[in-house]
Order: sequence, then structure tokens, then C-alpha cells
Amino acid sequence: MKRLLGLSIALVAKRTDLFAAEAGMPQLDPTYWASQAFWLILVFTILYISISKFYLPKIKENLDNRERKIKEDLENASKFKEQSEAKLKEYQVILSNAKKEVAKIHIDSKNDLDKNIQAKKEVIDKEIEKELTKAQKEIIELKKNSISSIQNISENIALNIIEKISGDKLNQSSIKATVEDVSKKNVGKYL
Repeated sequence: MKRLLGLSIALVAKRTDLFAAEAGMPQLDPTYWASQAFWLILVFTILYISISKFYLPKIKENLDNRERKIKEDLENASKFKEQSEAKLKEYQVILSNAKKEVAKIHIDSKNDLDKNIQAKKEVIDKEIEKELTKAQKEIIELKKNSISSIQNISENIALNIIEKISGDKLNQSSIKATVEDVSKKNVGKYL
């Protein structure tokens, strides 16, 4: 059907002079159609062969190279991803071990510091205890000495008061005995 339609259009065109070869369009003149068809077939055949034999293999090779490179890059990326995940896990293990070590060192140093503080505190407590004992001994000694000094002063005061009140001199030994007796009774209150 298509052939028949094409043939009928060509016949009508031939009879009615529709090709306009006289008007300056020689490519529409049917006498040149065979040579035009030959050159058309020759040019397109050369073009087809050159494209199919020279250009398409290079393009196909470039596409294959590109695909192979993309696959290699994806494989390398997955390998690097696995390596980075392994390194990340290794880093996390090292970090957790370091944290444990730091905690251990912290606890050990705290314990050592506590022991040192406790030892120094004990030394200081012992020194304080020695000083307290020494001070208490000095206080007791001072009290004893002060009691004898107080007795001497009391004896002198009592002797002077009695002499001034009575005008007579009393026996110093009796005053001394009386002061000692009173001080012995009251010494327990102050010692």
C-alpha cells in the first residue's frame, strides 16, 4: 500500500511538473536521482563503517573502562569502609582500655594519697599527743611548784597578819604545819 501510494505520487509529480528543476532546484530533477542515491548510499556506508569500526569500539572501550573503574572504586570504597570500621573498633577498644587505665591510676593515686595523708596524720597525732603529755606534765609540775610557793606565801602572809593583829611573834613551825594541813585538804580540788 505504501509503495503504491509512493509510486502514484511520483507519477503525478512527473506529469504535472512539480519537481521544479527548471526553477533552480536540480536535486528535485528525477534525472539526477540515481547519482544522488549512489552518493547517498556511498557516504552513509562510509560513515556507517567508520563509526562502527573506529568510533564505536573506542566509545565502547571508554564505557567499559569507566564501568570497570567505577566497580574498582566501589570495591576499594567498601574495603576502605571495612578498614575504617575495623580501625574505629580498634580505636574504641584502645580508648576504653585507656579510660580503664586512667580510672585505675586515679584510684591507685587516690589510695596512695590517702595512705600518705593517714600516715602523716598519725605522725602529727603522735607529736600532738607527746606535746600534750609534755604540757600536762609541765602543768602538774607547775601546780606542784605553785602549791609550795603558795604555801610559802601563805605562811608569810599568815605570820604577818597574826603579828599585826596580836602584836606577838608566833612559832613559825606551827604556822607552817597549819598551812600545810589546810593546803593538803584543799589541794585535791585544784590538782
